[in-house]
Amino acid sequence: MYAARVRASLRGWGGVGAMAVLCALALAFVLLLPCTQRSSPHPAQRSGQTAADGVQARAGSCTDSNAQNQTLAPSGADGPTIDAIKSRTGAKRKLIVGVDQNSYHWGYRNPNTEGAELEGFDIDLVHRIAQDILGDPDAVQFKAIPTSQRITAIQDGRVDMVVRTMTITCERLAQVAFSAPYFKTGQQVLAPKSSSVTGYNSSLAHKKLCTAAGSTAYTKLDGDRKTDGLPSSTDISTTVPNQLDCLVRLQLGEVDAVVTDGALAASQAAQDPTVELKGGAFTTEYYGVAMKKDASDLVRRVNRVLVGYRANGWQASYDSWLSATLGKDSNPSKPPAPQYLRTS
Repeated sequence: MYAARVRASLRGWGGVGAMAVLCALALAFVLLLPCTQRSSPHPAQRSGQTAADGVQARAGSCTDSNAQNQTLAPSGADGPTIDAIKSRTGAKRKLIVGVDQNSYHWGYRNPNTEGAELEGFDIDLVHRIAQDILGDPDAVQFKAIPTSQRITAIQDGRVDMVVRTMTITCERLAQVAFSAPYFKTGQQVLAPKSSSVTGYNSSLAHKKLCTAAGSTAYTKLDGDRKTDGLPSSTDISTTVPNQLDCLVRLQLGEVDAVVTDGALAASQAAQDPTVELKGGAFTTEYYGVAMKKDASDLVRRVNRVLVGYRANGWQASYDSWLSATLGKDSNPSKPPAPQYLRTS
């Protein structure tokens, strides 16, 4: 079952029409996804979670250049958060993880598999974490979380963690804790091949852009508008709950371009041959696993998992899911050597 999720062959989506259907479903409601195809779906109640020792690094110690390093050193020791996860019994003894269901090759439901199985680069990492904590890679309860709800899902205790192409930033570190980075990317522009847009530059004047609500893309656009880093005539008012919704808006002609992480933009371009990346990345960003601020034992455990995963597992997952869209050379996407600047 797990081996099927990490197979090297890549499957298509069967057309843009299927994407639009999935997108509409994602907008209608947040799905509770089954962990495996042979497991019966059991709604799981989150166990009470005792606050772990430690607090998030003070906001004053975080800068844009070192946000990805504001995490705790690896440890295999259990603590209150992990104890609460392990204390779940029966069908509820699962790691509860917020993921995406419509990001091609990251976290998406493959309609070409029985039951539209959840697959992708982020999903592989979730299985590795579940294996380490609960001894079973399939001991996972997936919850599809919109981009705009990732932080609140963690804070409200609906999930133990979010593994959903989530960029580590100082602003987010004030609200949640992050693991060490597991992927490197940057913001890019996606537009029709026939568009006059050439990148993140003056060609965006009088253009209507789409971003996901709560995304680093919108934060960047909003900030640049205020500092004249983006033409004042550029319309950035279109925001959507999920990133794939922007691609649908682009296909419908409702916007002129999409701004998102280059890793996601490349996957969207693979879904629609009429669009392409315009220009290079204009930011540097790192994805991390997000958890509650006081879940220090869980943060340390995930960081220990990542140490092993970077050495054995990361490259195989990249080859399976991302090499076709980002290129066979994975070096530009590899996370930097981890630093652990957070001490408590």
